[in-house]
Amino acid sequence: MGDCRVCRCHKVDAPSGTVQELAEALGEQRAPHIDVSLEETLGTRATRGAQIAGVPVHSIRLPSYMLGFDVIFGMGDERLILRHESGSSPEPYVSGTLMAVKHVTSITGLVRGLDQLLFGKD
Repeated sequence: MGDCRVCRCHKVDAPSGTVQELAEALGEQRAPHIDVSLEETLGTRATRGAQIAGVPVHSIRLPSYMLGFDVIFGMGDERLILRHESGSSPEPYVSGTLMAVKHVTSITGLVRGLDQLLFGKD
C-alpha cells in the first residue's frame, strides 16, 4: 500500500468544501424550519452536527466513504433526498477541471465553482 495521504483515502476536512458551499447556498435561499431546536434536543450535543448558515450539517469520514454527500429536505411525513456519490477517485472532477481550463482566457476576475463557470454570476 502507498501513502494514504497521497491517495486521499484519509481526508481531514469535515465538512468538505463542497458541502460547506452547498450549506451556505441553501441558507441564502431560506432558513430551515426546525421543530425542536438544538438547545432543546436531549442527548449529546455533538451528535447533532453543526450549523452552517443556519443549515444543519452532519459530516462523516470513514474508510472508503468519500466524495459524496446527501441533501435531505423534509416536511411532515415525507422526505426528498438528493445524493451525490463519485467513488474514491478524483476522476469525476477531471472533466470539470478541463472545462475550466478551456474557459480561463475568457474569464475576468475570480470565478469560484463550476456552476458559476457554466451559468455565470448572479
